[in-house]
Amino acid sequence: MSAGRASEGAGCITWWGFSPARDLLSTGAVRPEGEVNVLLIGTGDPRHILKSIAGLQDKESLHVWVIENSMYEVARQMLLLYLALLPQESMGNNEKTEVFLELFGNSEIRSQTEETLRRAASQLSLSVTETLETATHSCLNTTLLKFKERDELARIVKLWTQTQSSSKRSAPILMSKAWDYRVRQHLGTRYDSKRGCFDWDLKMKLHEKGCGVIKKEQYVRWRERGLAFEMRESVYQIANPSLLSSRVFIQKRDKMAVRGYWGDIVSSPYLSFGIESDDKSQLKTQNGQHIKTAQDISFTNVQALLQTLSSRRGCPPTSQSNGEIEDLATETDRKSVPVNDLMHLDGVSVTFLPMDSLCKLPEKQKYSDFFNVIYFSASCVHQIGPTMRQIAAPDAVLVVELAKYILDLNKEQEAGFAGNVTSIALEAGFEPWHEGKSDGIHAVFIPQKK
Repeated sequence: MSAGRASEGAGCITWWGFSPARDLLSTGAVRPEGEVNVLLIGTGDPRHILKSIAGLQDKESLHVWVIENSMYEVARQMLLLYLALLPQESMGNNEKTEVFLELFGNSEIRSQTEETLRRAASQLSLSVTETLETATHSCLNTTLLKFKERDELARIVKLWTQTQSSSKRSAPILMSKAWDYRVRQHLGTRYDSKRGCFDWDLKMKLHEKGCGVIKKEQYVRWRERGLAFEMRESVYQIANPSLLSSRVFIQKRDKMAVRGYWGDIVSSPYLSFGIESDDKSQLKTQNGQHIKTAQDISFTNVQALLQTLSSRRGCPPTSQSNGEIEDLATETDRKSVPVNDLMHLDGVSVTFLPMDSLCKLPEKQKYSDFFNVIYFSASCVHQIGPTMRQIAAPDAVLVVELAKYILDLNKEQEAGFAGNVTSIALEAGFEPWHEGKSDGIHAVFIPQKK
């Protein structure tokens, strides 16, 4: 292989999105009222869920329906939501933010984080296997999944509970080797000058697209090792099992599933929470350089989003400082928090739908004119079809992620992708929303008038 395979950079599984978090209730001309139903297809992470919850008014309610391309992505979404919903008395907001980002964007994690992951996985496993008709938690509702999907979900989550030394069936996966394999496959003959390739992608692509907050030191570290968030002087050397999945290869006409890291190795997890901020002081520059880094902004944004969950829970303001809560949580002998003991958010629910349900929703009367917002990730654009009009509310908004931050595409391909999105949306009965200013990150459409 002489030049590598460009398409391999984004990977075949979506661990994080190729766009920043959005409050989806504020994407159209009119904010929907009453109980708002949002359908997410292929988002890969809960960034839009958290951002939309944070933007809710007191009397508004939100029901998010999630369809993913694999149970691995469902498992990850559930893990991150579980962490976000941990009550402050079990984990303070600072530490929760660190653990969330570490599991979100690091190929390797600390031993303390692995322990938190295993405890979370054990509770999620119980929730999935014991849930039949009634959800254990309104934000982790798996009741509509097929039995085989729930079995697969339970199997994936159970893998996370195994320490690297406890697996008897096979040798533990060395994440460093799995990551390096992907980098070699992607770069091909350019591998020996990989630092130059990383620097080019950062300066000539990400920085040109307005992502100057992503600093060279952090981006190169992530491209080389998969460590996006290194917030403590600690040892990051345990494989993050939530970022491992199986990929099927065909070898001599036989199918072979290979477990490894098959996600994005080019665009970075900084895109979800680290390149935009409602607090403009986070984006200040000095002598043409950003003062804050993408890691700093990710931490600030995620911490703020997680804090809003506590207020949505209706908790009275605590007289203890966040640091005191941290100390209290650290001193306490932590135990696994059952799913039912997580924070229950007033007027908020998240339901996971079967992977093949998009084409079946129009067949059910319940979903007729049902969804106020429908969101498609860039990887799922091909699934947009005429039946979307049947499940979209009359004043619905269709939001489609574009390819701006898929770095292996050139400008012509990026523009061609946006053009294809518009064509597909028009064929499906949606027209561009011209009142909204396009940011090149998402395309927004509304139902065509009949």
